[in-house]
Amino acid sequence: MKSILVHPPQKAIRAEIKLAASKSECNRALIINALTGFQCDLSNISEARDSQTMLRLLQSQDVVADVIDAGTTMRFLTAYFTVTNQHKLMTGTPRMCERPIGILVDALRILGADIAYQNVEGYPPMQINGFNYSGKNELNIRGDVSSQYISALLLIAPSLPDGISIQLEGEVGSRPYIEMTLKQMEHFGIVYSADWERNIIKIEPSHYQAQPYAIESDWSGASYWYSIVALAEDAEVELLGLKQNSLQGDSAIVDIMAQLGVESTYTDRGVLLKKIPAAESIAWDFTNCPDLAQTVAVCCAVKNIHLTLTGIESLKIKETDRVFALQEELKKLGAELTEIETDHKYEVVRRENWKSESTPSIFTYDDHRMALAFAPVGMVYDIIIEEPGVVVKSYPGYWKDLATVTTWEEMQLS
Repeated sequence: MKSILVHPPQKAIRAEIKLAASKSECNRALIINALTGFQCDLSNISEARDSQTMLRLLQSQDVVADVIDAGTTMRFLTAYFTVTNQHKLMTGTPRMCERPIGILVDALRILGADIAYQNVEGYPPMQINGFNYSGKNELNIRGDVSSQYISALLLIAPSLPDGISIQLEGEVGSRPYIEMTLKQMEHFGIVYSADWERNIIKIEPSHYQAQPYAIESDWSGASYWYSIVALAEDAEVELLGLKQNSLQGDSAIVDIMAQLGVESTYTDRGVLLKKIPAAESIAWDFTNCPDLAQTVAVCCAVKNIHLTLTGIESLKIKETDRVFALQEELKKLGAELTEIETDHKYEVVRRENWKSESTPSIFTYDDHRMALAFAPVGMVYDIIIEEPGVVVKSYPGYWKDLATVTTWEEMQLS
């Protein structure tokens, strides 16, 4: 088993990092581009495996669409292939085939999709057998499971004869991702209405207009650099390609890390991170930014900052059960993630006077964010990250970038 051993930096960190492009923005832009007949001029396309998989499958004539482990790619392409009346077998890794898709498929069936599950009802693989519009365009969708289902439907909505009216039921999770979808659609000429008091979104039938679009750098990727600055003894890092008025929900990391000891100053190139005093405790609702939870939990554990988390229910159906994974791996850092109330509230607490008897070795559960979130621990003490190649899913250049501020070495674990 391949692993990486990260060592603490031997000098002050001063760095400029050109972050990877946002795969969230990129994947939406790729679908929109496909719906224009590939007429858009997209720049800064993400090198993340999820986005490259999306790009490859959009251009492929193969009847099998294997998304590997890319959840967004699975959901967006299922909707896209359906509305464009393509016949495709949608499949992926074993874990991908354990991730639910029934809510999206049920909605597409109401619209007129012919989709048949090949194994377990409600889960991939499934066969798309065409689309015959039903004349129905009003959908009721749970808002608390995955915003990707909602975004997938919104992206194809202009292509439908009557557009779509979506009623979101219950609490709406990851709302910034839905708003990102709508804002990107608007850039390409789509008019929408969103009544967030009643949770109703309406898209009229229309056509995307081919436009140039520059994909922003990834705020999710930025979060790991915030953690690096927070944990390092002396660090100043400028992250290039980020916007102050970002469409990305994970830009919330600016406000979160202000409490964990990192000040953000926007520049004409991005954002400059500097160390400031940290709070002793923090409470945060991750409903709108669940992908930040691992980064923040690890950072707080190492800095011995009491963290209260809510809104992390969706983490259980990601690349792995991220709640379980955090609970298991934080123990190796002398910390506990525990549920403290029945309403899904959790806390991270570090044990008093804890010292590791050996170098912690973090199992990554085939989840890129486990590797990305735990590696900054190496700013404080040696840490081993198992199966480090998983970062290719969202941040392929992570280890190369990390090498600009500290040392790490490959090793083989039995």
